[in-house]
Amino acid sequence: MTPTAPAMAAPAEIWRLLIVHRTVLSYPDTVTTSYNEVRMQPADEPGQAVLSARLELDPFEGVVGYQDYFGNRVASFDVHRPHRQLAVTATTTVETFAPVGDGTAGPTCAWEDLATPGVLDRWDEFLAATPLTEVDDELAGIAAQIRAESATPRDAGMAVCRWVHSTLNYEPGSTGVHTSALEAYAARRGVCQDLSHLAIGLLRSMGVPTRYVSGYLHPDPTAAIGRTVVGESHAWVEWFDGSWTRYDPTNSKAPTQAHVVVGRGRDYGDVPPVKGVYAGPDATGNEVTVRVTRLR
Repeated sequence: MTPTAPAMAAPAEIWRLLIVHRTVLSYPDTVTTSYNEVRMQPADEPGQAVLSARLELDPFEGVVGYQDYFGNRVASFDVHRPHRQLAVTATTTVETFAPVGDGTAGPTCAWEDLATPGVLDRWDEFLAATPLTEVDDELAGIAAQIRAESATPRDAGMAVCRWVHSTLNYEPGSTGVHTSALEAYAARRGVCQDLSHLAIGLLRSMGVPTRYVSGYLHPDPTAAIGRTVVGESHAWVEWFDGSWTRYDPTNSKAPTQAHVVVGRGRDYGDVPPVKGVYAGPDATGNEVTVRVTRLR
C-alpha cells in the first residue's frame, strides 16, 4: 500500500531550487565491503516537480533505483573494494508550488469518520506507536485534553503542533537520530525530528493517522535569487483528516514553497538520508552539508 500525497491548493507562486546534499562517511581504517541505501532525492508529486536529479558516489559504483514500501525514492548500491571514505552527493533541481492560504483551510472530516474501517484499516501503520514516537500516560493525558477541546481532527492537529512548538525548545545538536519523543520531551528541547516525533505521538494517541515527512528547507525566504545559502535537512508532519494536512511544528506554520519533500514514513527510521551496513571499523566522522540556491 502506497500512501497518497496530500492534495494541494492552486499554486500562487513557483520557486525553482537547486539543492546539493553531500554526505561523507570517514573510517579510521579500510572498509572492505558496504551495502547502502540513499534517500536524498525528491520525487514528483503534487506541490513539486523535479526538473533534474543526479547522484554521485565516491568510490563510484552502479546504482539500482526503486520505490520502497512507503513510495519513497531509493538509490541502492554496494561497494566491494577497499575504501576509507564514502562520499554521496545528490544534486536536484526542483520547482515547488506554494498553496493559496495556509494549506489548512480545505474540507475536513469529523471525529467519528476516523473510527471507520476505511480509515483504521487503510492507515493502520500511521496510527501505531513506534519506539521513536510513543508517548507515556502524561503525554496521552495532554493529547486527550487537546482532543476534548478540538471540534475536528484538523483543529486538534493544529493545536498539537502549536503545543509542541511552545513546549520544546529548538536547539540544533541537542539530540541525535535515535532520540525518542519521550526523551526530547523530558529534556524540553530537540531538533525538527524530535518536534515532529512528539507531534506524531500525540496525534496517533488520539486516533489521528499521522506520518513523518523528511525533506529540505530553504531557510531564508528573503535571499536573493541566485544566492546559495546553507540549507537544512528538515522534518515535518502530515495528519489525515479526510485528506492529508501538512504542518511544520518546528516553525509553527504550514509548509511553503521553501519546503521540499523527499520521503514519508512512520518516523525517521523509515526515511534516513543514508543507511547501510559495512565490514570494517566504526565510522569516525559523518560530514553533512546541504546548500540551496533559489533559481527563480
